[in-house]
Amino acid sequence: MMLAVHVDEPGGAESLLLRTVPRPHLKDDEILIKVHATALNRADLLQRRGLYPAPPGQSEILGLEVAGTVTAVGPGVKGRWKVEDRVMALLAGGGYAEYVNVPAPLLMRVPLHLSLDQAAAIPEAWLTAFQLLHFVAHVKEGEVVLVHAGASGVGTAAVQLARLAGAIPVVTAGSTEKLSMAEHLGAAAGFNYKQEDFAEKVRDFTKGEGADIILDCIGGSCWENNVGCLAIDGRWVLYGTIGGRAVKGELLGKLLSKRGHLLSSLLRSRHLKYKADLVQAFSEKALPFFSDQTSSLRPVIDSIFNLENIAEAHQHMEANRNIGKIVVNVISKKEL
Repeated sequence: MMLAVHVDEPGGAESLLLRTVPRPHLKDDEILIKVHATALNRADLLQRRGLYPAPPGQSEILGLEVAGTVTAVGPGVKGRWKVEDRVMALLAGGGYAEYVNVPAPLLMRVPLHLSLDQAAAIPEAWLTAFQLLHFVAHVKEGEVVLVHAGASGVGTAAVQLARLAGAIPVVTAGSTEKLSMAEHLGAAAGFNYKQEDFAEKVRDFTKGEGADIILDCIGGSCWENNVGCLAIDGRWVLYGTIGGRAVKGELLGKLLSKRGHLLSSLLRSRHLKYKADLVQAFSEKALPFFSDQTSSLRPVIDSIFNLENIAEAHQHMEANRNIGKIVVNVISKKEL
């Protein structure tokens, strides 16, 4: 048996309940992880409210990423993994629990100098950002990349990965503190969307050219400004709609005038082969840069909660107070 967070009835943070449930059954091609830590994602909030169910056949337990140690290896797994290896993994669900099964191709080794709390902040956010930049937008050196929510988990990852690719990241955020963090991570400029017209600021920054790529988790509420600062032949990548799903106005005409590409992407619902290819590409092209050097990539952690305080963690994210990732310790203190 194991402890896990359950949602008996969709609703607010108070619907998150800690229960004792059976451990997952290990399949031939899977690895069982003893979870040290998981991290929150906006998708968790939606699933808790009944708006984003787990893909068919996947765990109903929330949680899209974990870090921990290998406890058991399925008999069909070939390769390098062994018991007690420190690993982090991308999940389709199941992270808010003491144990989780993961298909072997979705595991990554934790860099030596990172703690497991730090590692828990990497898989979903960094793989999402890497996917958006390289698999979807096909970022090129010298391009300007506008990152909305630049101090979020995905945003802080996207800023660093854009720099690594030789691109020029600029961000939007809602406070001076959030903009300062993004600029510290490598953003060339930051714009407070609450106080200024970010489209005008992006046009000024690019001398009228506009952003080559926009990474947009906001959606409906800022579509007109997005099109207004998109470069000719630019790529607008939609991966969230926290600002609304409805669009009113001449979106298609304005987008057509820019010859703009409107792209969209989700990661959770992708098939295993796609995710495995993404993990491999990230492991080869980005993971080696998580070093102990001052110029290296680094996960940004806002706060760390214990599993029994999962409701408080959700409330913290819903208040939009976080800069970077909210991590949740799953392992009990007596086991550390």
